[in-house]
Amino acid sequence: MPHDFTPGMVWLVGAGPGDPDLLTRKAERLIAAADIVFYDALVGPGVLDLIGPQAERVSVGKRSGRHSKEQRSINDLLADAALAGKRVVRLKGGDASIFGRSTEEIEHLAAHGVATRICPGITAASAAAASGGVSLTLRGLARKLTFVTAHARAGEALDLDWQTLAAPDATLAVYMGRAAAHEVARELIAAGRAADTPVMVAVNVSLPAERIIRGRLSALAFLVEAISDSDPALLLIGEAVAAPTPIAVRADRYVPSSL
Repeated sequence: MPHDFTPGMVWLVGAGPGDPDLLTRKAERLIAAADIVFYDALVGPGVLDLIGPQAERVSVGKRSGRHSKEQRSINDLLADAALAGKRVVRLKGGDASIFGRSTEEIEHLAAHGVATRICPGITAASAAAASGGVSLTLRGLARKLTFVTAHARAGEALDLDWQTLAAPDATLAVYMGRAAAHEVARELIAAGRAADTPVMVAVNVSLPAERIIRGRLSALAFLVEAISDSDPALLLIGEAVAAPTPIAVRADRYVPSSL
């Protein structure tokens, strides 16, 4: 067994955006060594296939608007499993430390004397930029990168600093943004962001059903209309995410490599 994964430990493991090929080698090793794995709804099926046959699988099903278990119950399940002497993996979609409520779990486990460590993962914004062939930053145009979540309680408006988020030299990554797309566009434009700012909507990032939808900020609400409630979607907004320009190779400049 791994020397860094002893009985009674909990590893919070970033499962990445879904494609198991995007896992870190460490994440794959920890998943295979676990006695019990608690996983979220956004963890890809290919990642779950890496769980060892000896391990118990427990779905805790967290997804925006549809939580099968409350966070407090998840905290208790993790602590109980660790205190029973099991090697525990808590699989979280993307990176465990980005909108994953890791701090709540770590604090709860620490209060029960449970050793907890974190294995980082590729966050959806990075995977989406790679799939779209764009950069999240761009010299001279996008010097800042901001991650926000558009998840809010039912009936409540998003409590965000729209003036700061509307800065023209920034790329904005909006997680769980499909339902709030109209509000995001309206508030950003009202705060001064140009209506023709490029946007990229990434759906089911890195999975076989992945879709990349491009447009401008003023049309964002229209762009997300065809996205199902069950499909995770990320909004990328800013000059850096404009459609990449194809690179033309001139025949008279091509020099074949020597064999």
